[in-house]
Amino acid sequence: MAVVSFHGVQLTGPIRAGRYPRPPGAKPAVLVRCGIAEPSGEPAPLGQKTRYNDGIFEKAFMTLFARKMEKFASAKPISDNNKKKGSGWWDCDYESFVDVSKRVMQGRSRLQQQQVVREVLLSMLPPGAPAQFRKLFPPTKWAAEFNAALTVPFFHWLVGPSEVVEVEVNGVKQKSGVHIKKCRYLENSGCVGMCVNMCKIPTQDFFTNEFGLPLTMIPNFEDMSCEMVYGQAPPPFEEDPASKQACYADICTVANPNSPVCPKLQA
Repeated sequence: MAVVSFHGVQLTGPIRAGRYPRPPGAKPAVLVRCGIAEPSGEPAPLGQKTRYNDGIFEKAFMTLFARKMEKFASAKPISDNNKKKGSGWWDCDYESFVDVSKRVMQGRSRLQQQQVVREVLLSMLPPGAPAQFRKLFPPTKWAAEFNAALTVPFFHWLVGPSEVVEVEVNGVKQKSGVHIKKCRYLENSGCVGMCVNMCKIPTQDFFTNEFGLPLTMIPNFEDMSCEMVYGQAPPPFEEDPASKQACYADICTVANPNSPVCPKLQA
């Protein structure tokens, strides 16, 4: 595996996460900036797409996931550009990865989209991996904090820069939260349905039901940030605020501005 290069790591005191705002001036417990090409080193403001410098590690994961998902995706028009892009292990870019995700959504219901993601995730694990995970990481405070710490470096290629934060789970404070500053997947897709059906719900379900470690993801559709809270059981879909989210009418190519809720969440 290629060496991961982190562009900045800060280790400071605990802060709040989840539905609780971070106190003014508070610093993250752990912060990883991942290959952002912006002069500020931070994600671009809302309405602008963040530029990234993806390395071999990032492109390898993009290619791996894209190839797994391609099996479930609708056919794409054949062109010289399509033939050239994504043919090798280091050739797939984030745009190609998002394109495959969009084609997986086509012609599928909300539940069918989530099932595809589950199958893709299972296909990337060796036989018996979920059962082994349950033995190694029973749903304890330590397991929740350990998985939060792993999420920051190993998922930066997918969601962008994130930080470990302190959250409160069942009345207990613990560093099992991950604050995603501006989700790269949501930013590049511009689709509420893709965020919920292809990321939030299947990821929550996979950790909670396959791995036995509860996980709740709380996307903020106003600034495209997201909170991941390990150890906290997710609410039923019908009670989740994300299930009632409207489309990004100005940036989603398949948005229905006349619908109060994204149609992809109703199918």
